[in-house]
Amino acid sequence: MYNVLITSAGRRVSLVKAFQREIRAISKESKVLTVDMNPEFSAACQVADAWIKVKSLKDPNYLPDLLSIALENNIKIIIPTLDTELLLLSKNKAIFKKNGIDVVVSTPGFIAKCRDKRLTNLFFKERGIDIPFEVDKQNPSFPLFIKPYDGSLSADIFLVNSINELTSYHLNNPKFMFMEYISKSEYDEFTVDMYYGKDNYVKCIVPRKRIEIRGGEISKGITIKNELVEFLKAKMNHIEGAVGCLTVQLFRNKISERVIGIEINPRFGGGYPLSYQANANYPKFIFQEYLSNEKIEYSDTWEDGLLMLRYDAEILVHGVSTE
Repeated sequence: MYNVLITSAGRRVSLVKAFQREIRAISKESKVLTVDMNPEFSAACQVADAWIKVKSLKDPNYLPDLLSIALENNIKIIIPTLDTELLLLSKNKAIFKKNGIDVVVSTPGFIAKCRDKRLTNLFFKERGIDIPFEVDKQNPSFPLFIKPYDGSLSADIFLVNSINELTSYHLNNPKFMFMEYISKSEYDEFTVDMYYGKDNYVKCIVPRKRIEIRGGEISKGITIKNELVEFLKAKMNHIEGAVGCLTVQLFRNKISERVIGIEINPRFGGGYPLSYQANANYPKFIFQEYLSNEKIEYSDTWEDGLLMLRYDAEILVHGVSTE
């Protein structure tokens, strides 16, 4: 019996359910467990087969505790989901591997490129992918866009339309990058779910057009089998150190078809459930590679034109003490 552990589960209910469905296709007794700092208030933890409370990533006992949890629960695969934990788990991947546990995460070198937007821009440029034009903050043109080079979850991002909107906070923060504003009227925004095998070659590419965003995550989107598939296959077919699911954010000009690379998240993104429902079955790929030691071939059999409309739903937990 093989069990799976998803870390920092939070609200990732659909991701937990996808892994449950695919692992039970292999073994009905296998389970998907989750860990979280506040599992009692995590919807994903409530739908998991079991959950365990863990300390903060900054706690020196986090890593040994996670290893103990994995060993005690016959975990064979760990799926990290939070940006801030990727580097820690990647650097300690060998410790888990020695204990028969695979952490499906890219190498520290590649993660570092993804976590620092300046390095991400260099990566795109080396691959022949355009990036937003840099704006001189001492002589700016408007509108312009500001974001931190190490940001995530849409934190500390600003659209500035005039000189009057620029503040000392913007100008004096050394982490802020100033760049051209990509107009939504001229460009379509895509998040692309890409799966990389153990050999660091891409095995599946699913562009998802972002129709509506809420809280930094897609709330309305549609899969589109367009020229981005072949574009990315040519530009990013092989990435040294990349494994598992990567989400790549791009803009595509509606007229000129110029493609602009924005960022890469080397993990499952919040919108991956759309790709999964379109039959881009990355959990199954992971089990084939890491449990069955199978070689994954490139696949493009996913459904084109699948629309996702998200809505709020409830997880009800009975018998919770209010004291």
